[in-house]
Amino acid sequence: MPAADLSLLLAAAEAAGKIAKRHFRASPETWDKGEGQGPVTEADLEINRMLKAELLAARPDYGWLSEESEDSAVRLQREHVFIIDPIDGTRAFINGEKSFSHSLAIAKNGVVVAAVVEVPMKDQRFSAMRGAGAMCNGTALGVSHKPDMAGARLLSRRPDLRPEHWLAPHGMQHHFRPSLAYRLCLVANGRYDAMLTLRPAWEWDVAAGELIVREAGGQVSTVNGTPTRYNNRLPKVSGMVAGPKKLADQIIATLQPAAKKPIAGQISPEEKG
Repeated sequence: MPAADLSLLLAAAEAAGKIAKRHFRASPETWDKGEGQGPVTEADLEINRMLKAELLAARPDYGWLSEESEDSAVRLQREHVFIIDPIDGTRAFINGEKSFSHSLAIAKNGVVVAAVVEVPMKDQRFSAMRGAGAMCNGTALGVSHKPDMAGARLLSRRPDLRPEHWLAPHGMQHHFRPSLAYRLCLVANGRYDAMLTLRPAWEWDVAAGELIVREAGGQVSTVNGTPTRYNNRLPKVSGMVAGPKKLADQIIATLQPAAKKPIAGQISPEEKG
C-alpha cells in the first residue's frame, strides 16, 4: 500500500500542476480570506476540489486536511490522513513568480509516510516514501554535509535572523523562497544547507517537505528539538529546523530560549521574508 499511495500522490500532483499552469499569469480571480489568512485564488480552489475528489475516491477511508477545505474532527479518528496544500506560496503565484508548489502528504498515526511536492513552473517533482529515500525527477536526493553555521546557506524569513533570537552571532547566509514546502525540498537536494521558521507552521505547509528532507538524510524537528507529529487537533507545528544533523543541532543550540517558544498570534503561512 505505501508504494501505491505514493503513485496516487504523484498522479494527483501532476494533475494539480496542469491546472496551475493554465491559471498562471492569466489573472486568476482572487479573494482575501480575511482574519489575516491571506489570499486565495480560483486556481487554489479548483485544485483543491480536484485533489479531494480524486484522492478520497481512491482512499475513502482516509481522513482529509487541506488549507482550502473546512476542517472536520472526523480526520482525528482516521489512521491515515491526506495533508494537502493546493498551492503553497499563493502570493507568489498571484505575482507571477515560479517558486510556488503543490504539497501532498499522507500521514499514518501522526507520521508522514508518503509525500510529493510539485513545483510545476520549474518542472520539478520531489517525492519520498518512508524508508525508501527521496527523489527529484528520478534522481536520488541528499542533504548537504555542512557541519556548522559559519557560512551556511539558510532558507528563512528575514526576521528569524534578528540578533535578539540568537545567543551568539550565527554567521549564516540568508536566502528566501515563499513556499515552505519548496524550501524544505531545496534543503533535501543540498542546494541550501538548512531551513528555519520560528513561527508556527500549518501542517499542510511542511508535512510533505519534512519527509522528503528526512529521506534525503536530513534531520527535521521543532525549534525545541522535539519530533514533529501530524494530524493534530490544531494542525500546526511549533516552528521547524531542517538540515544535516550537526548543523540542525547547532542552530537549535544557538537559539535564544525565548525564540523556541510558540509565538502567539495569527499565522500567515506564506508571510514574506
